[in-house]
Amino acid sequence: MNTVGLLFAGLAMIGWSAYPTLVSKFGGKPVQGLMGATFGTLIVSIVLVLVQHLAVPTGANFWLSVASGAAWAFGNLLTIVAFGMKDHDGNPLGSAKAMPISTAFQITANVLWGVIMLNNWASVSSKVYGALAVIVILIGAYLTTYQEKKTAGNKELIIKAVGVLLIAQIGYSLYGILPQYTHGTDGLHMFFPQAIGMAGFGLILGLVELAKNHNNIFAQKVTYKQIFSGFFFAMAALGYLVSAQKDMLGLATGFVLSQVSIVGATVSGIIVMKTPKTKKEWFVISIGLVAILVAASVTAFL
Repeated sequence: MNTVGLLFAGLAMIGWSAYPTLVSKFGGKPVQGLMGATFGTLIVSIVLVLVQHLAVPTGANFWLSVASGAAWAFGNLLTIVAFGMKDHDGNPLGSAKAMPISTAFQITANVLWGVIMLNNWASVSSKVYGALAVIVILIGAYLTTYQEKKTAGNKELIIKAVGVLLIAQIGYSLYGILPQYTHGTDGLHMFFPQAIGMAGFGLILGLVELAKNHNNIFAQKVTYKQIFSGFFFAMAALGYLVSAQKDMLGLATGFVLSQVSIVGATVSGIIVMKTPKTKKEWFVISIGLVAILVAASVTAFL
């Protein structure tokens, strides 16, 4: 077990627990949520470079990091879109329901890549226990979306959201996979170019919004409120980048542990957004969250 890797994974858990709830709470258009998150991350990365006197990667390492950041921004934009999707009665999907679905997709994709392509969980026993842990996490994620009284509108909304989040997964997968192919560049050093890719993607979308819809999001308060949510994402991104390195926890374990954030994201999303839940719904959700915590803990020892 790598203690330093676990500490950085803990940062990812905290950051990604708070981030989706804050994005939903601050509101605004999806592009504003993305702008805030990406520029908040860029600010943190610049401070880190200056304080730690970090050298900026060059060549392929730089561009792989930039591309992975832009890929994340693409995935995050669609995820924020999913947060705001509404049913026929005008009820939004919200982060509490969208995040478990997104997490399930991300865990499946990143673990498969880490195990098959990067030889994480090298022994047969590790693969078996890891696979069982992932299955339990997916079941737990499903339970967190439990709704006692289902409506046709809710089912239709979930189906649409799944389609959007599947497309978003392309970006999230590249965000996790591309840094694994850099050489001699650790998570701390690739954080700044990743932030450049994220902020560049966000800036382009902001300019498109201004040119196409004549909506100057750069002059709106909510855009800058969202930068605060970006600080929490930056904490999470840095923690994940470091913990997922080969000499730390590896992609499979680092990513699975970081996604324990679904527990905080689900609970905070329900409480902060004041989503009413029955006793039975809280009971089923709690079972799902405990299952995620236990199964994710298992992967730390593989």
